[in-house]
Amino acid sequence: MKYKYQFIITFFFLISIKNLAAQTKSYQIISPDKKTSVNVSSGERLAYSINYNSKPILLNSTLSIALSDGKVLGKNNKVLKTSKRSVNQTITPLYGMAAHYKDVYNEFTIQFKDKFEVIFRVFNNGVAYRFKTSLPGKIQIKEEEINYQLTADSDAWLQTTNSFQFSYEEQFFKKKISTLTGKPLASLPLVTESNGLKIAITEADLLDYPGYYFTYSGTNTLKGVSPKFVLKDTVGGQDNFNKISTQDADYIAETEGMRNFPWRLMILAENDKDLLYNNLVYLLASESKIGDASWVKPGKVSWDWWNANNLTGVEFKSGFNTETYKYFIDFAAKNKLEYIMMDEGWSDQFDLLKVNDGAVVTSGTTALSGSLDMPYLFDYAKQKGVGIILWCVWHTLDRQMTEALDQFEKWGVKGVKVDFMNRDDQTVVRFYERLAKEAAKRKMIVDFHAAYKPTGMERTYPNILNFEAVQGLEWSKFSDVDILTQATILPFTRMIAGPMDYTPGGLYNANKEDYRKSFFRPMTWGTRCNQLAMFTMYYAPFEMLADAPTAYEKEPEILNYLAAMPNTWDETVPIAGKIGDHAVIARKKGTSWHVAGLNNWTGKKVTVNFDFLDEGEYQATIFSDGINANRIGNDYKKSTQKINKTSALEFQMANGGGFAIQLDKIK
Repeated sequence: MKYKYQFIITFFFLISIKNLAAQTKSYQIISPDKKTSVNVSSGERLAYSINYNSKPILLNSTLSIALSDGKVLGKNNKVLKTSKRSVNQTITPLYGMAAHYKDVYNEFTIQFKDKFEVIFRVFNNGVAYRFKTSLPGKIQIKEEEINYQLTADSDAWLQTTNSFQFSYEEQFFKKKISTLTGKPLASLPLVTESNGLKIAITEADLLDYPGYYFTYSGTNTLKGVSPKFVLKDTVGGQDNFNKISTQDADYIAETEGMRNFPWRLMILAENDKDLLYNNLVYLLASESKIGDASWVKPGKVSWDWWNANNLTGVEFKSGFNTETYKYFIDFAAKNKLEYIMMDEGWSDQFDLLKVNDGAVVTSGTTALSGSLDMPYLFDYAKQKGVGIILWCVWHTLDRQMTEALDQFEKWGVKGVKVDFMNRDDQTVVRFYERLAKEAAKRKMIVDFHAAYKPTGMERTYPNILNFEAVQGLEWSKFSDVDILTQATILPFTRMIAGPMDYTPGGLYNANKEDYRKSFFRPMTWGTRCNQLAMFTMYYAPFEMLADAPTAYEKEPEILNYLAAMPNTWDETVPIAGKIGDHAVIARKKGTSWHVAGLNNWTGKKVTVNFDFLDEGEYQATIFSDGINANRIGNDYKKSTQKINKTSALEFQMANGGGFAIQLDKIK
C-alpha cells in the first residue's frame, strides 16, 4: 500500500511538472535586416533577451506591472493568443530632422487571458516593448518592473541624481553601471554597450504616467524605478519656482484600465556616429491629437534673458520697457527671425495677469517710456510679422491656465516658455499634456524648460516645439562648471531623446584660462566656431539666439549666417564622431546643406568627405577656428570655395573648437 501511494504522488508530481512546462512558451522575433533576434518566454515569468549578429546583447530580463489590488501582469499569466505583423511605411512629420522617416519593423503581440497584452517591435536599429491593458475602470500601478541585464559591468554615459526632484541638468559622465548601487539614480537616456554594440536606453509615448530612472540591482542589471504619485506638494526650491513633494502615495500611477503604457526602448548602433541620428522615439509616439497643425511655426528667437537685455549704442535705457522690446522686434523683423522672447521679469512670477514695471495693460497706441505696454508691443510685433513668446513659472500657469491663456490670446501671444517643473511624476506629465492641449486650442506653441527628457510628445502635440532637459548655455551665467566638456557628449546621449533647447549663440568666447562666470555679461566656454556648430549639431525646431541684437549687429558675417540657418531639416547624415571626443554631422534643407563639427578640449584634425552631396557643384561658406583660437576664443576664419561630392576637406579644430559650413547648390 505504501508503494502504491508513493507511485500516485510521483505520478501527479510528474504530471504537474509536465503541465508547468507546457505553460512556458517561447517566441522569437527577427528584425527586418535579420541582424537582431528577440527571444521572449512566458510562463511563471515574462522575460526577453536579445542577440545581435548571433551575439548576446541582453540576457534574460524580466518585465511586469504590479497593480495595487495584488494582480501582477507578467507573472503566471496564461497566453490567450499571439499575432505578428510587418510594417514598412514612411512617416511625414510636420517638421523634423528629415522630411520623411522610414518606419520599418516586425511586431509581435502576446495577448494574455488576464486582459493585457505585451507588444514587441524590432527595428533594424532598436527594440521596444510596451504593455497594453483592457481592464475595467481605474487602476493603480504599484510598480512597473523594468530590467536590462547586460553581458558585463559595462561603461555607460550616465546623468545621475540623488532625487526624483530633478531638473535633467546634470552632466553626463562615463562610469560603470555598477556605480548606480545605492543612492544615485541615472536618468534617461543612458548610453552603454554590450558585447561591443552601442546601446541607448530611453522611453517613448510617456502620457499620464511617470518617467523612470535606473539603479543597479546586481548581476550586470539596470533596474528601472519611478517616482511615486504625489499626494501633496508645496511651493519651494529656487525662488519658490518649484513645487516640492511633501507626501507620496505607495503607488506610481492611477490611470485608466484600458490604455497603452509607454514604450521601453533600446537603440542599437554598431558605431558611435550612428547614434547621432535616430528617430525611434518620435516613431513610437502617439500620432497628433490637435487636428489641423498647419499654424505651428518652427523658428528662431531673439532672446533677452541670457544677454540680460544688454543693448549698446541705443538712445534709451535698456531693460523691461517698451523701447527695449521694440528694438528686439525690429531686429527680428529685419533678419527674418520668427519670434522674440520676453523671459523672466515681464510679469509677477506668481500672477501672470500682473505685468511688471507699471505697464499699461489696456489698449494703447503709444509706447510709454519706462513701462511695458503689452497691447502696443503685440500690435507692433504683428505689424512687423514677429511673434512674441512669454515666459511662465509652471505652477503659476497651472493655477491660472484658463484666464492667463485667454489673456495671452487677446494680446496675440504666439507661445509660452514654461519653466521649473523639475519633476516627471504622473502629476507633472499630466500638466505637460493639459497645457499642450489648451495652448493648441489658442494656436500657441510651447517650449518646456527645467523639463524632463523628450519622449515623443512633439509628435502627439506638434505645438510643443522644444524641451530643455540639458545643462545648456544658461549655466555660463551663474556657474563655473565646465559645460563645454559636454558639447561632444550631448549629440550621442541627450539628443537621442529629441529636440534640445541648448540656446547657443554667445559671442564672447573664451578658453579655459580666461573664462569667468558673469550673470549680466556672460561668456561662453570654447571658440566662436564651437558656438556656430551647435546650431546645426543640436536639433532645435525652436532655436534661441542667445546674445543681444546689438552684439550680433556688430558681427554681420555671424548674423547673416545664423539668420539664414534652418531650424528643421529635409535630411540628416551622421559623418563622424566618438562620444566625448568629437562629432560631425550634415543636414540638408531644400538644395542647401549645413555641416558642423564640435570638438572637446583636445585639439585635433578631422577630415570631412562630401560624398553625401548630390551631383553638381556647391558654393561652400566655411567658418573655421582661427590660428589663435586656442588663446582668443573669438578668433575665426571665414572662407569660400567650390565643393562637390568628390571633395574632402581637413579641419584643424582648436581646443574647445569646431567648424560650420553652409553649402549652397550652384545652378
